[in-house]
Amino acid sequence: MTTPQIVVIGGGAGGLELATRLGNKFGRKGKAAITLIDRNSTHIWKPLLHEVATGTLDVDIDQVTYRAHARAHGFEFQLGTFTGLNRTARQVTLAPVLDESGEVVLAERRIHYDYLVLAIGSVSNHFNTPGVQEHCIFLDSPAQANRFHRRLLEAYLKLNSPLHPKENLNIAIVGAGATGVELAAELHHAAAELNLYGFNDMKRDRLKISVIEAGPRILPALPERIATAAHKELVKLGVDVRVNTKVTAADEEGLQLGGEHLQAELMVWAAGIKAPDFLKDLDGLETNRINQLMVLPTLQSTIDSQIYVIGDCAGCPLPNNKWVPPRAQSAHQMASHVAKNLTAALNGKAQSAYHYRDHGSLISLSRFGTVGNLMGNLVGGAMMIEGRIARLAYISLYRMHQVALHGWFRTIVISLIGKISKIIRPRLKLH
Repeated sequence: MTTPQIVVIGGGAGGLELATRLGNKFGRKGKAAITLIDRNSTHIWKPLLHEVATGTLDVDIDQVTYRAHARAHGFEFQLGTFTGLNRTARQVTLAPVLDESGEVVLAERRIHYDYLVLAIGSVSNHFNTPGVQEHCIFLDSPAQANRFHRRLLEAYLKLNSPLHPKENLNIAIVGAGATGVELAAELHHAAAELNLYGFNDMKRDRLKISVIEAGPRILPALPERIATAAHKELVKLGVDVRVNTKVTAADEEGLQLGGEHLQAELMVWAAGIKAPDFLKDLDGLETNRINQLMVLPTLQSTIDSQIYVIGDCAGCPLPNNKWVPPRAQSAHQMASHVAKNLTAALNGKAQSAYHYRDHGSLISLSRFGTVGNLMGNLVGGAMMIEGRIARLAYISLYRMHQVALHGWFRTIVISLIGKISKIIRPRLKLH
């Protein structure tokens, strides 16, 4: 009897947690061969990308190296970009890997699977707004976050240089969801910290941040009380929050807001997400209007029962005519459920239906505050929290992700090492 081949494509929160679970349970015992595929060599928890962008989190220290993690947890890692699917042959195709000079390092590969899990995640949706693709930065990957960080440091240097005299540094953030709101607050925190490292002219009042939201309020996916509390905190920081404002175009010098042109040296687009466009033509699999792959309640593809889909790229309907939201908690829950269903499939048992559980939402405004709501049986519904309790709850979300990857003991050790290293390393990444 041949060993079942389980291939997971995408090393985000859901994909890496799933590969880790399957590797620990089946890979180490030789009951199944688990392969994780990703186009990057390292993993960083996506909700932390706004901290990578501002430099308050050093991705070189906090990232997980796929290959080392795979070695420790009983699965194989393959570096490559997923470009094709052959459902008849049960093969996935990976593009060649090239070095900086264009020389082929790894040739195109075809990898066989018995069960395939697609956990590809999402990308920013610019809704074909003119100029956005060329002039805005999208915080949907570590590469984009690092790009913003480099440009931010360059902008700070120019602000302190007589060669580039400017009164203020203008940053525009389009989209007042969690990413946009958290980035705005983190930028103010970073500006205050920069004074400790020789940027003496970088006072917080010289940082002019605008958050533009097309809808009637910020944080539209969250309860209104949370949105109102976050809005007040941003205004208190001096952020220019504009709601009911649509961006019609972007150029080198800023954003067009109807008849007004908003000047900005840095522009971030965080106004929505979609699954990658190539999923629309993925060997006949069914997709929705934002390219998500449609799934059954079991999280199997509606077209092919050997293919599972989790995370942001999964189109999973809810009974109330809504969709499972693209959040880290959704990816975590889906990964846990698919692990159970794959275990059932390997043992010849029936698949079970996935039920999304909303455990609440938390928005971190850096050290200026945290607000949110937690769902729980203790209060019979939703409990609004803020301040230090909310901040602890926000941090615990990342710790639970680390526990899923490393276990309790290693997570505690990692946390302690992180606290110690903060004493000896700079508060900001300055390169």
